[in-house]
Amino acid sequence: MTHDMPPIHRPSRSMVAALLAGCTALLVIAFLAGYLPLRQREATLRAEADLQQKQVPRVEVIHVSRASSRNTMTLPGTMQAMTEAPIVARADGYLKRRLVDIGDRVHAGQVLAEIDAPELDQQIQQADAAVEQVQAAIEQAQANFAQAKANRDLARLTAERLQTLQQRGIVAQQDRDQAQAQLAAQDAGVQAAEKAIAAQRSNLNAAKSNAARLRVIDDYRQVKAPFDGVITVRSVDTGALVSTGTTQLYRLAQTRVLRTYVNVPQSSIGSVRVGQEATLTVSDFPGRTFHGAVARTARALDPSTRTMLVEVDVPNADGTLFPGAFADVELVGTRASPPLVVPSTAIVFRADGAQLAVVGPDRTVHLQKVVVGRDYGDRVEILQGVDEGATVVSVSADATREGAKVVPVDRETIKD
Repeated sequence: MTHDMPPIHRPSRSMVAALLAGCTALLVIAFLAGYLPLRQREATLRAEADLQQKQVPRVEVIHVSRASSRNTMTLPGTMQAMTEAPIVARADGYLKRRLVDIGDRVHAGQVLAEIDAPELDQQIQQADAAVEQVQAAIEQAQANFAQAKANRDLARLTAERLQTLQQRGIVAQQDRDQAQAQLAAQDAGVQAAEKAIAAQRSNLNAAKSNAARLRVIDDYRQVKAPFDGVITVRSVDTGALVSTGTTQLYRLAQTRVLRTYVNVPQSSIGSVRVGQEATLTVSDFPGRTFHGAVARTARALDPSTRTMLVEVDVPNADGTLFPGAFADVELVGTRASPPLVVPSTAIVFRADGAQLAVVGPDRTVHLQKVVVGRDYGDRVEILQGVDEGATVVSVSADATREGAKVVPVDRETIKD
């Protein structure tokens, strides 16, 4: 017997849509009930954080670092001639002729001027005559010496004969004594003649020396350059009266190499050495540089300025540079122990000295007293007071007071 299956009940489409809409509504309600309170809580926390940040100031900080080991200094310098000397008259007279003038280049031994000295000619003639007179006196003294020797020899023979005759009893003792006295007198005459010759020879040497001195002075009537150089000063004109050792005729400067003197601060003397290259700039020649080298240093500090004098020699074969000119000298060296540096804006100047606003790990500001060194304009050396790597406020402000809480914002560490 066959049983019929009951018919399957299928929901209508409207019922399915209603069920889906109800589930969706339940999900939306559940989502809104959980999400909205969460967003509101996050907004509240964000508002509280913003309020806290508005109350604690934000400051820009840097980390203290060392300057580069490469030390570049630009110092003012003054150029001077390598050798400079006044040319003075060495003979009395009148300037007969002037052969050079200001700005002329001259060579060693070149005649610069001629001096007319008629009195010197007379002095030379007198000196020559004095030499001849002394030579004649020497000849006379030599003749006197020869005669004194002859007289002494005769007196010796006479004394010897009388002594023999006196021993035989032919001549009295008194005659023998007289002969001995005469011999002694003649010996003294010979010695006096010898001394007279020596004295006249000394007079001859003196007369010859005087004549030679006058001839040297006569050579000085032609004024010659002692070294190569440039005439920088002309003091007299033709016809002027000149005196030995007091009248300056010219001033001569050797300018093929110029000396430039600079004063190096005590903090940088360790990076200056002999032979170190230097670059010079002169305002008269914009865009052009000149090169030299450190020739020598004073190796001592001036106690009043705490600087060391350094000489830089600069070649000047073409004569472009002039003695007395001002130049900026750049020296590049290497420092064994570079100093700490911070921005100049980070320095806080108070009544008790310079200070830095150091930010600790707890974001609290501490005003640390420091000792500053060289000022580079945009940055300053710190000699004492802080350690390398310390965090400091880069720009001092009202917020950088002792014990203040701040929000540090890192900036690129200052570089040399």
